[in-house]
Amino acid sequence: MTDQPHSHEPTPSPEEPRNRTEHTRDEFGRRIEALAGVAGEADVTARAEEAAAGAQDRAVTAKEQAVRKAALVTDQIRDTAGQAARLVKDTTPDAVLDQAAHASRLVGQATARAGRFAAENTPEPVLDRAGQAASVARANRTPLLAAGAFLVVFLLVRRGRGRK
Repeated sequence: MTDQPHSHEPTPSPEEPRNRTEHTRDEFGRRIEALAGVAGEADVTARAEEAAAGAQDRAVTAKEQAVRKAALVTDQIRDTAGQAARLVKDTTPDAVLDQAAHASRLVGQATARAGRFAAENTPEPVLDRAGQAASVARANRTPLLAAGAFLVVFLLVRRGRGRK
């Protein structure tokens, strides 16, 4: 009898450890790729930040477009009011224009008197609000004057037709 133990397992071929190593490397590669994919999907914060940045860019663009459109519309309104004022002045008889100027002076005087009375009898918070409204009116003087002139001429013409 020999002292060597008998093994029932066959001896591995030289390629078998190499194949196991290759298989293990492939398995690790697949697991690493899977983990990288999960990590990419789990990066919700980065995707949310990207989406928020995109939304902010779109909001800024929309605001800029709105400002440009408002400026364009304002210019168009001013041009139209100016054309209307010129048209009214060019087509209105001098007598009517004189009456309109006189009426405008009377309205200005009455407005000044009313303003003084209101200033003397109005609480301070209301005066502050009125001051803000007056600033807006001064900033848009031309369209307001054109509209007022048109209204005066319209009323004078209507009044003149009623007398005939």
